[in-house]
Amino acid sequence: MKPDFQRDLIPRDDALHLIGALNAMKDKLHDAAQRWELLDENGHVPAAPSYTALLQHATDAQDLSRDVLRLADAFARSPHHTTRTGRTVLKQLASAATISSHAAPHFIETAENALALPRTTDPTDPTDPTDPTDPTDRHYLTNRMVIDHASARAFLRRASESLRDAAKELDDHLGVQRFLAPLTRREGPPEPPPSRPGGLHR
Repeated sequence: MKPDFQRDLIPRDDALHLIGALNAMKDKLHDAAQRWELLDENGHVPAAPSYTALLQHATDAQDLSRDVLRLADAFARSPHHTTRTGRTVLKQLASAATISSHAAPHFIETAENALALPRTTDPTDPTDPTDPTDPTDRHYLTNRMVIDHASARAFLRRASESLRDAAKELDDHLGVQRFLAPLTRREGPPEPPPSRPGGLHR
């Protein structure tokens, strides 16, 4: 195997370790996107959505994004990021870090709108000091919440897909190594040309 090609290889153990980390992070992002819901079982925004629950989505999304960023930073500091496969993996990690960072702000916007959502009141109840809900305001805010929350979950899914692609790139890289291993074992130093009996004569 040519020396320059050998330098372009990522050691198997290092690649397997990173694949495991990428897959674990990918699953966390995907599971969060699946579990964190805004709508009730009827597909509607609850009349009184929980601000604290929605804020927890933002907090947890920020933690996930920070973990992706650490993963990208650790790989960028390793010598493997300069290899051909490593450059592709680093681009996908950078994409995942950027995309995942957009989720938390959208979750925060959802939580803020939950606080601003007008209370549902009974206009016939004289003991209720609040004004009846303005249907226009409520419609706007609920739509805004649905869009923001769905966007945040989409960012988590897209970041998960980038991590999946990075892991696949490394897995393909290991596949190439497995294919080439038997060939490199058969390679040895070049054999000297056969000598002519009796040497050279004129």
